[in-house]
Amino acid sequence: MVTNIALAIGVAFVLTQIANVATTVYLHRALAHRAVTLSRPLTVIFRTIIWLLTGIRPRQWAAVHRKHHAFTDEDQDPHSPARLGWVRVQLTNVALYRRVARDPEQVQKYARDLPQTTLDRYVLDHALLGLGTTTAILMVLLGPWLGIITAGLHFVLYLSLSAAVNAIAHTFGERPYENSATNLQWLAFLTSGEGLHNNHHAAPTSARFSLDPGQIDPGWWTIRAAQRIGWATVRHDTPILATPRRTP
Repeated sequence: MVTNIALAIGVAFVLTQIANVATTVYLHRALAHRAVTLSRPLTVIFRTIIWLLTGIRPRQWAAVHRKHHAFTDEDQDPHSPARLGWVRVQLTNVALYRRVARDPEQVQKYARDLPQTTLDRYVLDHALLGLGTTTAILMVLLGPWLGIITAGLHFVLYLSLSAAVNAIAHTFGERPYENSATNLQWLAFLTSGEGLHNNHHAAPTSARFSLDPGQIDPGWWTIRAAQRIGWATVRHDTPILATPRRTP
């Protein structure tokens, strides 16, 4: 029994890390900010991962995130811990996200460059189909109950870490640049670099979140590997700052 639970936890953690790489590289850096351009094969891989492991509709995610940057910690920010408190954002991040994601007018406004494709309409926009496929595969590979437990652990872990970027990484941590987000290296390890959130808000069009010596951005490793085989093109070799560094 203990071995089975350990296996479920281990597989769930690996699946969550794969989902985090796809989220930060494809949804965040490539789609929402155009910080990196990915090749068609890599885009297909990431879109498939997003469908199977998160159920997210990419244009909705991009719209919510772009609105967050347009109104960071202001009244129209979809998930501001400065307004709502970090505990509420951590616990209700999914509901806060869906409030904007399910509004066609807002999605059209903030993601007008990301039209729905035929593949989206018939396959990738059906979240339950993707998540159900993943759960079914896990049930076949691990057995019915262990498969369901593993899928559940993955979904909870992924949603919790995503919420932490919006909640904890706007409340606790270092602020080397003049914006309200924070840097938390431990969270960056768990979210493929997203925990270096103050850096990201300082240079939102940068494909690399690690701006200072000693900082580690696992998502950047994926982009660099893709660059080497010609599957990715970075927008800026040198980060362009939108907010300045704080004075000592």
